[in-house]
Amino acid sequence: QVRLVESGGGLVRPGESLTLSCVGSGSTFPYHGIAWFRQVPGKDREAISCINDGHIYYKDSMKGRFATSRDDAKKTVWLEVIDPKPEDSATYYCAAAWSTVVRALGCFDSEFHSWGQGTQVNVSS
Repeated sequence: QVRLVESGGGLVRPGESLTLSCVGSGSTFPYHGIAWFRQVPGKDREAISCINDGHIYYKDSMKGRFATSRDDAKKTVWLEVIDPKPEDSATYYCAAAWSTVVRALGCFDSEFHSWGQGTQVNVSS
């Protein structure tokens, strides 16, 4: 399995640049699809994006609001929040699933077996 650690959260003003990082450990990192989620207390967790086998997928409601990229040599996946708004305030998590599972089930229907601890984002003026 892989271990994941998110970073990059904090307090940002609306419209400021914001990129979150998800750094993995373990030799099997390249063989995993990595997804980003977010959650606000009291609300359901939302899927944002997933990157697997060189393909990037976004939930329809998130398209145009986020950009995901990956560098397996650095074992890192990034999530850029485009033009952050107060409603983007949440705890953001990255999660890993085996690439074979993601290929078979699709990104957002896969079972993610490893999760980071989350990074808190607050967007406020």
